[in-house]
Amino acid sequence: MRVAYYPGCSLEGSAIEYGVSTERTAEILGFELVEIDDWNCCGATSGHNTDKLLSIALPARNLAIAEKTGLNVLAPCAACYNRFRNTEHTVRSDSELKAKVEQVIGMEYKAENETYSILNYITQEVGLDKIADKVTKPLKGMKAACYYGCLLVRPEAHTGFDDAEYPQSMDNIVKALGAEAVEWAFKTECCGAALGTSQPEIGQKMIAAVLKNAKDSGAECIVTACPLCMMNLDMRQKSAEKGSGEIFNLPVYYVTELLAIACGDSPERVKVNKHFVEAVSYLKEVSKRAEEIAAKEKQQAEAKAAPAEEVDEEKIQKKIQAFVKSLQKSPDKIAAKLIEDEERAAILTEIVKNDEKKIQKLAELLATDNDKAVKAAEAYVSGELKKREKSKE
Repeated sequence: MRVAYYPGCSLEGSAIEYGVSTERTAEILGFELVEIDDWNCCGATSGHNTDKLLSIALPARNLAIAEKTGLNVLAPCAACYNRFRNTEHTVRSDSELKAKVEQVIGMEYKAENETYSILNYITQEVGLDKIADKVTKPLKGMKAACYYGCLLVRPEAHTGFDDAEYPQSMDNIVKALGAEAVEWAFKTECCGAALGTSQPEIGQKMIAAVLKNAKDSGAECIVTACPLCMMNLDMRQKSAEKGSGEIFNLPVYYVTELLAIACGDSPERVKVNKHFVEAVSYLKEVSKRAEEIAAKEKQQAEAKAAPAEEVDEEKIQKKIQAFVKSLQKSPDKIAAKLIEDEERAAILTEIVKNDEKKIQKLAELLATDNDKAVKAAEAYVSGELKKREKSKE
């Protein structure tokens, strides 16, 4: 399985961990990344804030090059993915703009291929079962808040692979890795995006709001698939703490980092040790929890599979003898406990008064299985009633 790969500017710079772990994800899950030849910046926020034609032409050039290979495109960066999907949608629906774009980029672009985010590619094209099969170190005990942010699932008309308000694709990946995906209200709220740089006083409040909601919801870490979200929640977490007066101490991971680690990689191999909020210690804690959970599950499984402990025969015999005495001394009381119907209970009393074998059998059943004792009592009465009917005939 091959896909045209667009790393974009971040995955080869500020989000190097995302780039490395995406490549490892491809190796682990068995799909080939074919990097787009001579790719250029997609323009991201700057492009569509500057000029509409430029904002379409920049991603279109990359998509046109990929289109020549006949491959669909994987764009792990949420901003790149969003711009690519917007370009595909625009070119398909606006023939006049399409012609202008082709003139600007100097090549034909039909928008026949599709761009995938890392989330819908590995859930839809690879499959959750394959992910689970590759896990060798499940992240049991991890409590993660899956953060999609603004761009991965919106606008729904352009993305469409997940619900715009309550997405589940990242949650499902995290669960396949063995972790718990906590329920929380801010999974698609904005973290402030570039406001963290341009207007930090506003950006810090937005970052703090996301972190606080995750923490209050029981999360011990945050998982993302967006370099800008990672930058805000990880690099700017300390600033958000100072501005809000809160202490979050929430490690932040790319979903691909966790996938690689759950499949056997060390945190250092996918560069988790380079995060701003120290993130290796929590993974070690999760590893310990996973071992404890696995040991407990093994014990429970062994206990369930093991033969039941031998019943103390001496105690059973004492119970049997006690019931024998009760049936001999007060058969009516025992009969009333076994059969609710007074007439049938009276018949049972008559039966056991003069039948030592039935007394012994009922005593044995009462000592070991009350339900069977009830059934036996009913059977004795039914048998007696049939005898009486036949004698009348």
